[in-house]
Amino acid sequence: MSNPTISSEERARLLRLATRASVAVALLLIGLKTLVWLQTGAVSLLAGLIDSLMDGAASLINLIAVAYALKPADREHRFGHGKAEALAGLAQSAFITGSALLVLLQGIDRLLHPAPVDDAWSGIAVMLFSIAATLGLLAVQRHVIRQTQSTAVGADALHYRSDLLLNLSIIAALVLAHLGIQRADALFGVGVALFIGYGAVRIGIDAVQILMDHELPDEVRSEALELARNVQDVVGVHDLRTRQSGQHWFMQLHLELPASLTLAQAHERGEQVRQAISARFPQADVLVHKDPA
Repeated sequence: MSNPTISSEERARLLRLATRASVAVALLLIGLKTLVWLQTGAVSLLAGLIDSLMDGAASLINLIAVAYALKPADREHRFGHGKAEALAGLAQSAFITGSALLVLLQGIDRLLHPAPVDDAWSGIAVMLFSIAATLGLLAVQRHVIRQTQSTAVGADALHYRSDLLLNLSIIAALVLAHLGIQRADALFGVGVALFIGYGAVRIGIDAVQILMDHELPDEVRSEALELARNVQDVVGVHDLRTRQSGQHWFMQLHLELPASLTLAQAHERGEQVRQAISARFPQADVLVHKDPA
């Protein structure tokens, strides 16, 4: 659940910070891995390079999508542009799946046709640097996700976490290859490809859930219902419907109020419910319908 006290301006600043840091780290690692792969020819390093290329493309999509998602609602998009984040997550899923297939094919080919790995220690040095850079980026992303619950940044962080395993496996593969176990490089490449593919499926499912207007978590719904029931004269609450669009939540609910209340009194109770829920969840747009009990 996102931080209910954070302002929309601070949320936007954090999202921009996370997306720009992601692009910067991806570009740096692409350059380093390209140089070292050309030196070593290791398929596990190629797996890391392809993964970084996909990371860079996905992070760039994230940067553009988040900037678009942060635009305020306009005449053509009355509910805002928040679903651009979920579209970015879906695009990331496609990119990561593509990278997994490329690495898998290359790994299988190298299993069938083993080749020696040259200058393994250069590759190991780059992988250690990649791990340090990725840990720094993940620290930034973890803070942003905790504050904003961004789908796009969450998807970005998921495949950067998978990069940690990828980089460690590449180090192991290079060490084993240096010791003469040539197929270890290819086996690790295949294993990483399967792991990346699994992560891509998870990212895609999360993005589709948001695009299909999946309900907010049960604990959020329960708390919203409890806040509504605690308002004076509210007899019952039903038909709560929720969905998420980027950083914005939308909630609709029906209040059951005594039929003896005047229209002005019923409106006041509905406004009290709206304010109570909005105070707890500032990112929520709350629509309240009043029914006579």
